[in-house]
Amino acid sequence: MLTRVPLQAAIGVAATLLASSLAMAGHADDASPWQRDGHSAVRLLAGSRSGTVLLGGIAIQLEPGWKTYWRMPGDSGVPPRFDFSKSDNVEAVTVMWPAPQKFDDGAGGHSIGYHDQIVLPLRIVAKAADKPVTLRAEINYAVCEKLCIPVEANVELGFNNVASTEDGNLRAALDAVPKPANIGDPNPLTIRDVKRDGPKNVVVDVVAPEGSKVNLFVEGPTPEWSLPIPDVVEPGPPGVKRFSFELDGLPPGTKPEGAALKFTLVGPDKSYEFNTNLQ
Repeated sequence: MLTRVPLQAAIGVAATLLASSLAMAGHADDASPWQRDGHSAVRLLAGSRSGTVLLGGIAIQLEPGWKTYWRMPGDSGVPPRFDFSKSDNVEAVTVMWPAPQKFDDGAGGHSIGYHDQIVLPLRIVAKAADKPVTLRAEINYAVCEKLCIPVEANVELGFNNVASTEDGNLRAALDAVPKPANIGDPNPLTIRDVKRDGPKNVVVDVVAPEGSKVNLFVEGPTPEWSLPIPDVVEPGPPGVKRFSFELDGLPPGTKPEGAALKFTLVGPDKSYEFNTNLQ
């Protein structure tokens, strides 16, 4: 039996299918295909195209139980490395880092990084606002369960759409990046003071909401510095979480006096970055 479909209904169905196809095509344009290895996958995300400064992202998915590393990996691990030099019409790319977590590394120490999935926001400066932008990234990172496995991926993506379907994901990732703050700021979560305690020890006093879990990480002025993760000192002063760390892991011949240190303070809901020169 032949069923006749009214012309207007047929046009409506065709229009719906076309709109759906265009939406899928637009979505595909906003993210590169996943590059998969045995335990993870990585791809690029493109935000809306507007002006010379663009927002993009590196999305990483991890199998359950597997982790990857922050820019400073902790006592063990390998920080990710990115090369954007083969991109078209790109002046500069800045990788931004959402607040990380601290993990037991299985060897008595701790590593710093992410599990499940993470989006690293990218601030991309185009050379010319009126010309096409294609981001090409060579990404080297490590994934770790009990053993760590190096991963290499080459991904590329054009920034074409005025309104990107990935804008929401990128904004959420950007919101997870620690906010700049000053030591002594009157926030519920803040660093009150940083001071030397003898020739090799540094003490950091943190104010945090009662009962909250807080992690503190410290970085030196260059990647060659490998400072330990600060430990909580028990008991601390009333109303203060006191952390301390030793000035170990400095490059040979380096003196700590006057060094520019960066502290990342991570709480349950908020995170901040503080910069100070060591006295």
